[in-house]
Amino acid sequence: MDYKPSNVDEIDKWEEVQLVYKAALKQMRTKLEILSADFAQTHKYNPIEHIEARIKSSESIVKKLKKNGYESTIENMVAKVNDIAGVRIICSFTSDIYRIADILSSQSDIIIISVKDYYKNPKPSGYQSYHMIVSVPIYLSDRVVNVKVEIQIRTVAMDFWATLEHKIRYKFEGNPPRHISESLMECARMVSALDDEMLCLNEEIMRLDAMKEE
Repeated sequence: MDYKPSNVDEIDKWEEVQLVYKAALKQMRTKLEILSADFAQTHKYNPIEHIEARIKSSESIVKKLKKNGYESTIENMVAKVNDIAGVRIICSFTSDIYRIADILSSQSDIIIISVKDYYKNPKPSGYQSYHMIVSVPIYLSDRVVNVKVEIQIRTVAMDFWATLEHKIRYKFEGNPPRHISESLMECARMVSALDDEMLCLNEEIMRLDAMKEE
């Protein structure tokens, strides 16, 4: 059953929403930490560099609803905003992006709602990442509900670019001067080339290691 807020007063309803989404974040983070430990133990290699998690602020949620033409109600927050709970997975190489996404997709209690591949199809700004909207079951005292979580998977280099790009666009209220946007695009191309080169280097190292073991 998809999560819907209980029929209680607005304060209690918002507290319930926060509880449910925090529980979803805890569950996803635990899954990823187990996955990370398993990789390190089984494969002697861990594609997950680190994990970040956050609950979107009420101000950001209201701003997003208004931008999309929706009334600012708690019901609309839950129904229309898919990234109230967000997890970002930072990995080493571009090949790790799909490896992690495939493993998460194969878990029986995770339902994939949508996927946006901004690695293969970057945004016009140059932004690259792999986005998944999933739902996970949360066991409350009186029911089980499916709660949406946004998962972003990107390399260290992509994350570096995205963090700085966000700060620059925020400074210019989303509309930086043309020459700055062009510079950001050029930096995005450099990041992509760096990721490709580092992946080739890692594959060569793995090939040489395999030859030593033969």
